[in-house]
Amino acid sequence: MALCGGVGAMALPSELIVHIFSFLSDRDKLRASAVCSRWRECLFYPALWTELKLRIGGGCNGGGSSSDETPRLEFLMRKFGSFVRELQLDLAPVEGNLSHLNSDPSSNRTDQPPDPNSDPRLSERWRDAMATYLDQVLCVFTGIRNNRNLQKLSLYGDTFILQQEGLLDSSNLHQIHQGDKKINEIQQLFMELLSNSRQLRWLSCSFMLGLVTPCSLACLSNPSAETLQHLSLLDHQLGPIISPSELDRLSNLRSLALDFSDFTSELCGLLASPRRTPLHRLSLLLSGAALEFKPLEGTATEDDWKALVRVSANLRVYIMALEVDSSELLRILKPSLPLERLHLDSYSTLVTDATLELISQQYNKTLTHFLLLRDGTNFPDLSINRNEDPLVLLAWRCTQLAVLVIHGYTIWSHNLVAISRLRGSSLRVLTVSEESIDFDPDQSVYVEGDPVHNLVKEVSLGLGRVWHPCLDSSLVLAEPTQQFHRELHAFSMGM
Repeated sequence: MALCGGVGAMALPSELIVHIFSFLSDRDKLRASAVCSRWRECLFYPALWTELKLRIGGGCNGGGSSSDETPRLEFLMRKFGSFVRELQLDLAPVEGNLSHLNSDPSSNRTDQPPDPNSDPRLSERWRDAMATYLDQVLCVFTGIRNNRNLQKLSLYGDTFILQQEGLLDSSNLHQIHQGDKKINEIQQLFMELLSNSRQLRWLSCSFMLGLVTPCSLACLSNPSAETLQHLSLLDHQLGPIISPSELDRLSNLRSLALDFSDFTSELCGLLASPRRTPLHRLSLLLSGAALEFKPLEGTATEDDWKALVRVSANLRVYIMALEVDSSELLRILKPSLPLERLHLDSYSTLVTDATLELISQQYNKTLTHFLLLRDGTNFPDLSINRNEDPLVLLAWRCTQLAVLVIHGYTIWSHNLVAISRLRGSSLRVLTVSEESIDFDPDQSVYVEGDPVHNLVKEVSLGLGRVWHPCLDSSLVLAEPTQQFHRELHAFSMGM
């Protein structure tokens, strides 16, 4: 590169070089740092690294293992950890490390701690993955512990897996060499970070095994307690991880994400106080596997929801229910709950037509997103008869419905056409797996040509755009907790 008068790029002022580099992506910045020492010096100006988004492990970035990426993480934390303003980190030691050695399709979305009597290769891989997880979390918090400028911290640990036998929790980490010592150090570093923070606005810790304790939030500095607007603490411990006294400090909170069982009547009452900033977004995760240890007794009542909505008129709620029986769903779906997004996901538990009837009647003015997923081998039919399909009634009653995703239940082709015509172009997303669609032989008598082609044509006409069924069910069946983490972020960012 040559400039006027034969002056090279090296003669440019550092401020101008930094400005030019500000237009590069993070990946290109790191590549450019290898050109020469002058560029490297300019590229590590704090102004260029106010935001850092990383996903470590899970075979990403070329398919390397999670442990292979630890040096890169150490480098980034050493360089930027002390001044970065927004840090978003997804740790994924499970994918590719904890998957079962067999090819049983039923294990696609489930991983669990290995049985001591199982294949020793699986046990070794599990220990390696968990050891890597602890080392990487230590690395992150060592790098950001003294960062007083941090405004947004979002951490997701892809280590919680829903399973029928129970939960993978932090107790499993104690089986790792020096696991207890590392866990204690991680918890201390996290509390030190919260204590040192001065302008934290967003704090999200989702499924980070061994990180959050019931004492963690007590360390949050008073300045950050005033500035914090979003709080997400998701961990399947036996007890609640946020106390009423700590929530009371966070008077300007506008968005909150918790385990449903932790959203008690007392917490709801605190949020309904007129002294607080009104709450705008509430995301709740209900896991059927955790209900044995964290029952629903003491959660918000109908009167609690009414009081909260009176103060927070713009409140919208997102709920994901994993492997939850319909009887439990009927308990939590209160009439005054301002439900905007609902995701029902299961392996064996069935959603009943009565549950769908209640949803479509109670939330006909607020429901915009509805996901009904089941990862089973059979596809039950929800309709009592084919002319009164509950999903069609839901599409008819819920006038704000914009996203509808279905897999694992039978939906008849003519009902799918009816849904597309009822909602039209306002239904921005209609995702239905090909396996879920069935064709009524009585209806096929009156239709000429290929029934699939005719279905695609009719649904496309109803929606006002080209539509096709989803051919790959794995695109619909994402890992549930990862989907919840991502959805709550999009949901909360829309405040």
